Amino acid sequence: MLELSGVSVDIAGIRVLRGVSLAVPPGGRVALIGRNGAGKTTTLRALMGLLPVREGRVALDGQDATTTPAHHRARLGIGYAPEERRLFGSFSVRENMLLPAEVLRLPRPETARRLEAVFTLLPELRELAPRRAAGLSGGQGKMVALGRALMVGTRAVLLDEPFQGLAPALAMRYAEALARLHQALPEVAILITESNPELLRSLVEATYVIERGEMAPA
Repeated sequence: MLELSGVSVDIAGIRVLRGVSLAVPPGGRVALIGRNGAGKTTTLRALMGLLPVREGRVALDGQDATTTPAHHRARLGIGYAPEERRLFGSFSVRENMLLPAEVLRLPRPETARRLEAVFTLLPELRELAPRRAAGLSGGQGKMVALGRALMVGTRAVLLDEPFQGLAPALAMRYAEALARLHQALPEVAILITESNPELLRSLVEATYVIERGEMAPA
């Protein structure tokens, strides 16, 4: 279970999140819906440890992770695919995907096993593996970001606006990839942010709504 309990976050001295609470059970598929600037990305960054929590608690399977550094949360099995992808353009797709495993110093056999599992789940990434990230389309980049998150996200995966800017055909392919992910790894919790709830109706089991940094009725 991935949980936020009454979490408040300040950025540059301004309160951005106010008492946000949500829960994603093991294997659960949950959406966080809100307009641009509502606090969706800030919520994911707080979950990932990229922003400090001023009030409240972050927990994974009941264990307090509020002050756990971001790289340690990755070690706990939380993967994160940011909206802007953050790929290294001079690296190949394979190198971008291997980077978090190298940072965590995973054993080579385990790294190879995980990479093969991601290629099986997202076969288009196998074809893209030798290409430089700088030459990818926006949709391809988002798929690589998903694969990179899965390299460490053995317990939970956080996806920030994965459909943003995708053409309908690419959005459908991404949705199909998420469906395969749930079928192949039913124990992995998935939290997806999105501004358009219609895109996620067939993908998620529960929905939270955030407005101006606070939870609102769904």
